[in-house]
Amino acid sequence: MERHVTLLGTLTGLWGGLDILVGISMTLIAGGAVAQMLEPPTTSVGFAASLTAGMFAVVGVVALLWGAVHVWTGALLHRRRPVGRILALALGVINLIVLPFGTALGIYALWVLLKNDGRRAFVPAGV
Repeated sequence: MERHVTLLGTLTGLWGGLDILVGISMTLIAGGAVAQMLEPPTTSVGFAASLTAGMFAVVGVVALLWGAVHVWTGALLHRRRPVGRILALALGVINLIVLPFGTALGIYALWVLLKNDGRRAFVPAGV
């Protein structure tokens, strides 16, 4: 089971890295929409550009935070911290709705972390 926990930590970190890339992309697109808003008003794109900039900025920030939490959880899983198991379970449940890769990662996380061997991997040595 140790290999599965290590693999889950790696996959969670990679999933977080991809989310961070999406967040960076979205914030850059939001910056482009803001630049479009700041140009002289030759056309009536002001409202659409501001709406686009706002939506991309919100999605970008959420993706950055979501990715950072996944990367952090992956590191906690590698260190076998009990809080990492709890975070990974919570993220696994939420990831079930992110088709198709989030669903696969969520199912794998629940399978690994809810088995008795998976639970024992996070029990401190002195207990």
